Amino acid sequence: MNVGKLILIRHGQSTYNLENRFTGWKDVPLTELGEIEALEAAEILKKETFDIAFTSNLYRAQKTLAIILESIKQEDLEVIKNQALNERDYGDLIGQNKKEVADKFGKEQVRIWRRSYDIAPPNGESLKMTSERAIPYLEEEIIPKILDGKNVLVVAHGNSLRAIVMKLKKYSPEQILQTEIGWCEPWIFEIDNKGVMTSLKIIPRPGSKSMSKIPDF
Repeated sequence: MNVGKLILIRHGQSTYNLENRFTGWKDVPLTELGEIEALEAAEILKKETFDIAFTSNLYRAQKTLAIILESIKQEDLEVIKNQALNERDYGDLIGQNKKEVADKFGKEQVRIWRRSYDIAPPNGESLKMTSERAIPYLEEEIIPKILDGKNVLVVAHGNSLRAIVMKLKKYSPEQILQTEIGWCEPWIFEIDNKGVMTSLKIIPRPGSKSMSKIPDF
């Protein structure tokens, strides 16, 4: 049996993204631009056929997925929602403006909270902690579907998707911190029958200001 493929997509712009606020597990809607970004992702995926989709428990990811599936006329697809795919929990920082937090705690402290691998913000999660829930979910629930020949779509968040990319690309903590996942830019993984990634194609949206980036070391 042929194995399937895995396509990862980060949700479109949310209202907190627009307002430069820490979002984490806060349930906020997409902006008008975020909905347009989802439609642009759908245009890229219009020739793909999926067998199952996974998303987080957060509305912005679920709405992005719903827009994509409706646009590619696969709205009846089975969708599995799970907290393991939620964004990193920013704890006490949720809802606060990032610039105001930097003014209060200092830019360097905020940089450490945002860009270190294993240091969490107050009462929140580090990227390492996010990985410890997202990677087992990938291994136990998503990869088996791909090995069973299913094409899988995952719509989630910057940091939960980073965790998945870290596993598939075998990145070090330093490499994953240099990885950016642009809003609604499909990451298309080919995987062999042992669950090992064999290729990755990232498809940018035309005119996107939120560009995906992989490390060059």
